[in-house]
Amino acid sequence: MTVRNENSRVLVINPGSTSTKFGVFARGGAEWIGAIRHSDSELEQFRGRSALDQLEYRAGPMGETLQRAGYDVRRFAAVAGRGGLLPPMECGTYVVDDAMVEELRQARRGEHACNLGAVLALKFAHAAGVSAYIVDPVTVDEWQDCARLSGSPLAPRSCIGHVLNTKAVARRFARERGRSYRLLRIVVVHMGSGITVSAHRDGRMIDNNTPEEGPFGPDRTGYLPVQALIKVCCGGDYNAKQLDRMVFG
Repeated sequence: MTVRNENSRVLVINPGSTSTKFGVFARGGAEWIGAIRHSDSELEQFRGRSALDQLEYRAGPMGETLQRAGYDVRRFAAVAGRGGLLPPMECGTYVVDDAMVEELRQARRGEHACNLGAVLALKFAHAAGVSAYIVDPVTVDEWQDCARLSGSPLAPRSCIGHVLNTKAVARRFARERGRSYRLLRIVVVHMGSGITVSAHRDGRMIDNNTPEEGPFGPDRTGYLPVQALIKVCCGGDYNAKQLDRMVFG
């Protein structure tokens, strides 16, 4: 096993619904990339529970994989995780603290694997004695006001999407063409277990479909016929948690 000096390297963690992707980055970019897949049978034990209950389940194999790759988890300069379902916030980088972890634990904006990003980052940051961060969380809100309007004032639209990847792709597109992201008007599509189609103008993501809208995916229903959905919700056969799982996976 090769022992490397990780003092100038950052561990980056991206937990998703069916996988945990992570990598080691130096100034020149990605130095090593890894991924652990999670089967439905393995995840079944966590159904109906807080996403944070998966912390040790995901962290253990990550640590073992990093060790096999020759990395000492005690020697990273910083650790960054995917941001979770937090209150609306500006695009940027945030330090993970107790208040953020408590907000994710309460899950007032919903349960999702992305909520694990901050706590996984904090766990590995503690081992290295460094700070943990999140970048461009899913609740970054740069919408124009008219994007919040739905067909009823009882149900305004709320900004949630795959901001981290969407912003990264938009900036890369601009850089490869020698343009400024802030001067472009573009549409960006993230395709994974969930799909986000977003409109960008003047360096801001001014509109996008939310998890309950847009295209259906491996664990998203996308748009549903409203009247049929009302009948299902009021039929008494399912409770709120069951319906949430059926719609969002």
